Amino acid sequence: MKIRRRARITALQALFEVDTVHHDPELSLQARLEEAPLPAQGLAFAHNLLYGVLQHQAMLDSVIQQIAPEWPIEQMAPVDRNILRISAYEIIFDNSTPPKVAINEAVELAKLFGSDSSSRFINGVLGTLLAQKPRLLSEVGVKTNESSGKMSN
Repeated sequence: MKIRRRARITALQALFEVDTVHHDPELSLQARLEEAPLPAQGLAFAHNLLYGVLQHQAMLDSVIQQIAPEWPIEQMAPVDRNILRISAYEIIFDNSTPPKVAINEAVELAKLFGSDSSSRFINGVLGTLLAQKPRLLSEVGVKTNESSGKMSN
């Protein structure tokens, strides 16, 4: 399995633990790394995903909620919710992964960890995010540099 996918799995497991039982993020990450160590590049990526999602969680949840209003974020399956947060973070904030790759990776995580319908749900939500990204970000008050798609401060 590729390093970045393993890093996403590690970040997802740590986020799931933080989200459901409110454990300390660093302790959760370290516990996952003891079970399945990552090389330095993978560790940096997992750390970036975990703390990036946590830092921007309210905005990510707001965007996800706009796309899927019939599924309140707190009522989504915790696995689906955290897969969406990771991929939305990658699409909106972390431009190291092409958006379509981030979506494909999210769908693969959903197949591994979610329910039978998770992959279709996640693909639909993230496809909508990609198609409507400028409007959605504008509605939650996030400005991007239109030429690069990167966030501006």
